Amino acid sequence: HRPPEDVAYSVARFFQKGGSLQNYYMYHGGTNFGRTSGGPFITTSYDYDAPIDEYGLPRLPKWAHLKELHRAIKLCEHALLNSEPTLVNLGPLQEVDVYEEPSGACAAFISNMDDKNDTVIEFRNMSYHLPAWSVSILPDCKNVVFNTAKVASQTSKIEMVPNKDFKGLQWEVFVEKAGISGEADFVRNGLVDHINTTKDTTDYLWYTTSIHVDENEEFLKKGAQSMLVVESKGHALHAFVNQKLQTSASGNGSVSPFRFRTPISLKAGSNEIALLSMTVGLQNAGPLYEWVGAGLASVQIEGFNNGPKDLSTHAWTYKIGLEGEHLGLYKADGLNSVKWISTSEPPKEQPLTWYKVVVDAPAGHEPIGLDMIHMGKGLAWLNGEEIGRYWPRKSSKDHECVQQCDYRGKFSPNKCSTGCGEPTQRWYHVPRSWFKPSGNILVIFEEKGGDPTKIRLSKRKTSGVCAFVSEDYPSWSESLPNDEIGDYKSNAAVQLKCPIDTRISTVKFASLGTPKGSCGSYSTGDCHDPSSTSVVEKVCLNKTECTIELTEESFSKGLCAGTPKRLAVEVVCS
Repeated sequence: HRPPEDVAYSVARFFQKGGSLQNYYMYHGGTNFGRTSGGPFITTSYDYDAPIDEYGLPRLPKWAHLKELHRAIKLCEHALLNSEPTLVNLGPLQEVDVYEEPSGACAAFISNMDDKNDTVIEFRNMSYHLPAWSVSILPDCKNVVFNTAKVASQTSKIEMVPNKDFKGLQWEVFVEKAGISGEADFVRNGLVDHINTTKDTTDYLWYTTSIHVDENEEFLKKGAQSMLVVESKGHALHAFVNQKLQTSASGNGSVSPFRFRTPISLKAGSNEIALLSMTVGLQNAGPLYEWVGAGLASVQIEGFNNGPKDLSTHAWTYKIGLEGEHLGLYKADGLNSVKWISTSEPPKEQPLTWYKVVVDAPAGHEPIGLDMIHMGKGLAWLNGEEIGRYWPRKSSKDHECVQQCDYRGKFSPNKCSTGCGEPTQRWYHVPRSWFKPSGNILVIFEEKGGDPTKIRLSKRKTSGVCAFVSEDYPSWSESLPNDEIGDYKSNAAVQLKCPIDTRISTVKFASLGTPKGSCGSYSTGDCHDPSSTSVVEKVCLNKTECTIELTEESFSKGLCAGTPKRLAVEVVCS
């Protein structure tokens, strides 16, 4: 997560120093449907905290703040394209670059590179207040129309609102056999590379072999367990012994290879070892990445009388892909290629299980996400369209997460982490265009077990909007032509706008004075106009959008003498 103030600062500094083309990575990340994600260890979301979110909605205030930045830079266009900058140092960490041409066109970028302290600087006989780590843009070398740290744009409160769950629906279930179903693809002594074998036609490769256990083995006599020790180049694996899941293991986004050691129960006689190796997106960057493999590197079983048994060079039987994939259980023409078991109580925590259910599309027009928080790992399809990989794996609690990110100072990827200890992805985007009016067939393949009755289709809704502005925030008319600053206005204003088909139904908070906090947690300060809520209700209630200017005509006169007045507003959209 990169704060809008810091993104705007970086872009403004780039153009201040003569930059000509800015590329945003990402401006809209979107969704990796099906198996199209890179990574590895990326499921479907490529949201990237981008100005336009994964679902195609503007992420506010970031999107609007950058829009205002672009507009301010556009106002400087003539001077930027027809002159060279002149650098003027205004302090140890303060400077201005002036673009001025003989015709009189002039634009200036004033920077405060101090990441801790606000400052007031003098430029051309005028005083300018610059917050720490910010850039002010003056398209006429006089009026500030934009400051990167002063975010006047509204903030949207986004929620994933669940539709009814899938309890009470009629399910159809098909459980795959662990190991080889039908004919094997080939048998080979030793362990093969996963990616070279599957050619990325599937995430799945079965490695199966058998081992004979003599009845005189000490661990059998003691009723003890032997130990399965596996080393893998990545990315994930489920280990089955005699058709029973023993353990699951995986690498992570930083280190794909992994090693695990787990107790297993063997019996006297023949024992089948079936290891399901999985990829989770392929590496697509970095040195020699085409040589980065996946799959098993070594397999041993410890606990035998004569020492560990190395199965790495044994004869292994291989099968590329799942039985359900070969039969096309997710396609319209493959749905009836197996005998499904019909039930209103589908099995829970059952590995290698295909689920099929008919669902209705949620009402409305909001984007939809499939909530898989109660499932393990697998794949999902709707009406034959592949939603993609799901894996609501919890992120590490070791990361340092923040409640509120300080935008000031050099940015690093872990600076503003959120969601420590929570699933890295809970909701999986399902385009509304994939839904039919009724009779939508949802197919899930669950690898290790979950509760399908708790799957939900959730709607991505804007439940409310907030805005926070101060008297000293720059503002200018929306109708201002790009080549004129003459209609510049000094009255800062709060602008609120609800989504289509919704209106401002409630004013949850309003305070003119010295309010504190952020969207969702505003509080009044030492100075507060008691008429704030009634003023905002009068202007905004039951409207789709409204504008409240910070003028004494609207609010109590003489309020907060000597201090710039601020206005914080939070409303509900419904």
